[in-house]
Amino acid sequence: MARSKFSASVMAAVLAGLVLTGCDRGGLAESDKRNLDRFTAEEIYKRGEFELENSRKPEDAVFYFSEVERLYPYSEWAKRALIMQAYSNHRAQNYEEARGAAQRFIDTFPGDEDAAYAQYLLALSYYDQIDEVGRDQGLTFQALQSLRTVIEQYPDSEYARSAILKFDLAFDHLAGKEMEIGRYYLKRGHYAASINRFRVVVEEFQTTTQTPEALLRLVEAYLALGLNDEAQTAGAILGHNFKSSPFYEDAYRQLRGRGLAPEARGDNWLNNVYRQMIQGRWL
Repeated sequence: MARSKFSASVMAAVLAGLVLTGCDRGGLAESDKRNLDRFTAEEIYKRGEFELENSRKPEDAVFYFSEVERLYPYSEWAKRALIMQAYSNHRAQNYEEARGAAQRFIDTFPGDEDAAYAQYLLALSYYDQIDEVGRDQGLTFQALQSLRTVIEQYPDSEYARSAILKFDLAFDHLAGKEMEIGRYYLKRGHYAASINRFRVVVEEFQTTTQTPEALLRLVEAYLALGLNDEAQTAGAILGHNFKSSPFYEDAYRQLRGRGLAPEARGDNWLNNVYRQMIQGRWL
């Protein structure tokens, strides 16, 4: 989004000065782009806004905003252009470049009113790549860290609420990856390895939507290993917190099929979780 709107008459005047011979709809000819020092910072900036709003290639806007910063580095327009570089690069899915521009803005203008927006763009540049990283969750952790910064440093900003929602989704994404790997091991009979993954979800991601299924899969894995106390305790936690869930119905059916009941038994990590939950220190 452009940071400000200009009237049709002002934009027409800008275009009259900037659109030179040899232009096409995508922007100025290369020879004209090399002569931007003839124009003011405001004129170049507005040309960047025009490209952002009318061109299908956000990279065209990036060029003009970058030129403002290069030609007029200490001007107010350069500051505006820097935040717009971050936004335009993000729209172009040039995430590393977006991060670079956003971070430069934060470092140079930490107290500016747009610092919250720059931090939010920085977080988005990680968040929007989550689905691209496969099993490598490094960018997801970086997204969580950056989103947390928005939430904690700019709690009253207009971006805080969106950051909270995205933080929860990214957190759920991490738990989902643990579940994906755990299911893979479970289907292949690698029960100990699957239990390790489901345990991570229960202990570290208990507020996510993945927790009910993780408890069900723990019931299945422990039953397969003949560890009935652990299976029953996992079923008890599931029943206490998610009794209306189809995952509990499945777990209950599996336990009853072995003549067992969902109840806390034995001295194991799940029993500790159960006691904490009863005392109100879990979930």
